Amino acid sequence: MRHCNSSAAKPRASLDDTAMEGTVHQETCLKLMGFTAGRRVQKRTPGQSVFSKAPFSARLRARRKKLSTPSSLIIGGGIVGLATARQLLRQHPGADVTVLEKESAPGQHQTGHNSGVLHCGLYYTPGSLKARLAVEGIREMIEFCEKHNVPHEVCGKLVVATNDAEIARMEKLHERGQANGLKGIEKFSQEQMREIEPHIGGLAALKVPQEGIVDYPAVVTALVKNIEKLGGKVITNARATRFHEGTEWTVETPAGDFSADWIINCAGLHCDRVSQLAGQKRELRIVPFRGEYYQLKPGSRHLVNHLIYPVPDPQFPFLGVHFTRLINGGIEAGPNAVLAFAREGYRKTDLNLRDLFDALTYSGLWRFAFKYPKMCIHELRGSFSKKYFCNQLQKLVPEIQPSDLETGGTGVRAQAMSRKGELVQDFEFARGTRALHVLNAPSPAATASLAIGTEIIKQLEFN
Repeated sequence: MRHCNSSAAKPRASLDDTAMEGTVHQETCLKLMGFTAGRRVQKRTPGQSVFSKAPFSARLRARRKKLSTPSSLIIGGGIVGLATARQLLRQHPGADVTVLEKESAPGQHQTGHNSGVLHCGLYYTPGSLKARLAVEGIREMIEFCEKHNVPHEVCGKLVVATNDAEIARMEKLHERGQANGLKGIEKFSQEQMREIEPHIGGLAALKVPQEGIVDYPAVVTALVKNIEKLGGKVITNARATRFHEGTEWTVETPAGDFSADWIINCAGLHCDRVSQLAGQKRELRIVPFRGEYYQLKPGSRHLVNHLIYPVPDPQFPFLGVHFTRLINGGIEAGPNAVLAFAREGYRKTDLNLRDLFDALTYSGLWRFAFKYPKMCIHELRGSFSKKYFCNQLQKLVPEIQPSDLETGGTGVRAQAMSRKGELVQDFEFARGTRALHVLNAPSPAATASLAIGTEIIKQLEFN
């Protein structure tokens, strides 16, 4: 190997000549390192580049930063999946984010069959994810709706106690709402609540002014536009059929194969199956419960002005029937909760043998049925008898008659259930290798979807 030679006897070679000869000169070395030979040699500080100028332009550095954020595939184009994509793109501008939706358009199942209520966090256990994310989520959702001109209204809700036992539970509900940070909750006497709801029954009520209604399909449309504007992609007709884990994830779909560093499972009614496809053990099972609604006929809509809800009974896992104002002007009454024979079974006659077998062979469902036999019979009776259903509604609005009701919509709730037969009450996430699975996100997930998206991002390792 030749050494640096500063002899004056030999002419100094040019850079090109030096490269050809294999000779390296001290002065040339120093210049390449950004120094100057002689007494005024600059001292090189730790971390300083050996180049006198930055080797990358600001544009290239920005591109390098963009590439440092791992790419993500979000499985499921319901409101939670879309909200997660939007929040990810806002927090990591330029990130590679793709939503895979199995239907021909996003938001076709739980989101599209939602009753349209903005829940503010009254019912949920203080300190739970549901409580925190509902309170944060309703604020974010209202801001989003205002910014994107999505129809919504903060109309308030009355929670009605119909007997002394319910009045006692209403007091505890009031304390819970305050613990969750709700503002403006008031206790109403019978006279006070009839000033704003003249046809209401019951003995007392809580007024919850922060609750409201919204057009969730319009929220979905706005989210998709926002995602695409931020550089993300929403791919439809892209059911995830197979997962391959390597240096990155590859997901096979009828729309093609898609690869990314991370997968985020927001598949709703099918989230447990997607997690299993991705290598997770199915500790929880999605048991689909269909909720059936009636609507008040146009001539009877004057009987209800606001949202009217019952005080929940802690002995039963479901809230009970209630009245909901719709953003389009109608009034919905319901829902009940009955086992659906298909995960996407919106009619009594809808049957999917795989889904039904999956539910009936799950020990948790039978433990649930044996634990709540009275409630199961009660819900089934309401499904097949309008008169029986109406009797439940009359506890809240006594003037309601079966003749005031016409068949309304239905929805299917993706409810996670444990093997012990217990309904998972809080939002539930599970971690995998460069994967996060949302395994339980029933109501108030639509309201809280933007806050849920932020929570998911906090749990990802690349932050």
